[in-house]
Amino acid sequence: MTTQEVANQLVKLCREGKFEQVLTELYAPDIMSVEPEGSTWPTVQGMAQIMKKGEIWTKMVEEVLESEISEPIVADTFFSITMKSRVKIKDVSEPIRMDEVCVYQVRDGKVVLEQFFYQPVMQEA
Repeated sequence: MTTQEVANQLVKLCREGKFEQVLTELYAPDIMSVEPEGSTWPTVQGMAQIMKKGEIWTKMVEEVLESEISEPIVADTFFSITMKSRVKIKDVSEPIRMDEVCVYQVRDGKVVLEQFFYQPVMQEA
């Protein structure tokens, strides 16, 4: 698949809530996932680590109240999208808003890098 085709499919599947299918169909086995400095989420590499992050997130989220995913912007082997959502986290009284820019790199028809840009919520020590 071309970068544009991968981008279009990723957006389609994410809008349908098929995140595991994104991983199994579009990601390379040695995928690298980079989070911003100060995030509570680690930067990880490899499908097993990406799947583990996804499982943790799924267990944390009680309900997705709103979700908006932009159309992709493609340049060479890269594409970016924005994701905006409002989610109810288990054991947290108020829903949280998330607003991020996601950048992906494609090689040989598979996503080899995902990098997220958002303002991390600082945790008190």
